[in-house]
Amino acid sequence: MINGLRRSVPAKKLVQRVTTTAGRLTNKGRMTPGFLIIGGQRCGTTSMYRTLAQHPAVLKAVLHKGVHYFDTSYGEGMGWYRGHFPLQLTAARVARRTGVRPLTFESSPYYMFHPLAADRINRDLPDVKLLVLLRDPVERAYSAHAHELARGFETEDFETALALEDERLAGQAEQLVADPTYQSHSHQHHGYLQRGRYVEHLERLEQVFGRDRLHVVDSHEFFTRPETAYDRVLEFLDLPHAGYPTFERHNARPRSPMSPKLRQRLEDHFAPYDERLAAWLGHPVSWRPE
Repeated sequence: MINGLRRSVPAKKLVQRVTTTAGRLTNKGRMTPGFLIIGGQRCGTTSMYRTLAQHPAVLKAVLHKGVHYFDTSYGEGMGWYRGHFPLQLTAARVARRTGVRPLTFESSPYYMFHPLAADRINRDLPDVKLLVLLRDPVERAYSAHAHELARGFETEDFETALALEDERLAGQAEQLVADPTYQSHSHQHHGYLQRGRYVEHLERLEQVFGRDRLHVVDSHEFFTRPETAYDRVLEFLDLPHAGYPTFERHNARPRSPMSPKLRQRLEDHFAPYDERLAAWLGHPVSWRPE
């Protein structure tokens, strides 16, 4: 089993390398995204990606859901980026079959948090629409920590990681802006509190894209009333309804319960941000219905 796994990993990477090279060589004949799922991290983006990929007029990225071009791979260039998407010939076949101009897309949750991603997206994809998913920021932070721990990107327990966050992220956003080639491990993987201050990110995105190109999905609604959330997404993307897909929940990780004391401390921390978020959205958020 282990030896077989070791053989398969290099083979998978080789296939990806060959496919990416072929994509770059044929990039001028490929689609560019009509929309992006940009975050938030651990808010149901994988589930939304797989839901929308079932629509007959939606074509997903060729290799994997997250290309990470506008955050960590921008130096590769647009030819490299376009190489990750379906051929325009494929889009033409889909259009003939469905009578609808198809869209392609990807999902990279770091785009919402990276300080340069918004301007890069707006410059290179001037008509693209953006989907944002949000959940209870306390649960998001706890889930993100479990996720980073499982992937080997975190070594500290949750409370220690929270205590270290300001130190770990100090000056990192500024460094990313000052040096576009710089990559920050902590900024990408250790923003448990900062990523949950949703209103700050939405206000910044609004300045770049306006409200019309942004659509926010409450993850609680998506998982409890998926048909309603899905209908609104299709309306935002100007896609026809073709029946409901299979709604599934992906990437949920088992976790031990959070202590009530820590939960209360985090709820208090996020309270003013959630209040501003509700005002920005024009309605209460599901995790603070009052």
